[in-house]
Amino acid sequence: MFGSKKKQELDGLMAQLRPDLSRESLGVGPDFPGVAPNPLLSRAAMKRNAELRTGALALGVLVDWREVNSNPRVVLMIDVETADGISFRGIADEDFTITELTRLAPGQTFPVRYRPNVLDHCVALARDADPAQVQQLSDEIANRKRT
Repeated sequence: MFGSKKKQELDGLMAQLRPDLSRESLGVGPDFPGVAPNPLLSRAAMKRNAELRTGALALGVLVDWREVNSNPRVVLMIDVETADGISFRGIADEDFTITELTRLAPGQTFPVRYRPNVLDHCVALARDADPAQVQQLSDEIANRKRT
């Protein structure tokens, strides 16, 4: 009971400060935990990011993005398709260099990682993914779409 009001206030803090980062604006449902004001200070965000680094590989197509601050920290909206045929809107909270940020364009395909047991719309870019594994996943998804 203690602290529950404070947690409720923090959950909606980013949505209040930045309406463009609300669940509705990002196109995700109520299971999305929200964008952490500072993921380095949020224990839940740090745990989620660690789990995503070892998550299952999927392919994502960039829909849109929002700059969170001038680091530049960016929230990416990605339509994700998994090897199992599941499709969902994923949200990735990533740090980019200015050069990477200028190269972002809707329609780009990225390998992403997600947690299959936790469908909360959180994903992370799989920057460490093996290109051969990504190509195999891409071929699986393309073959499934053809049949």
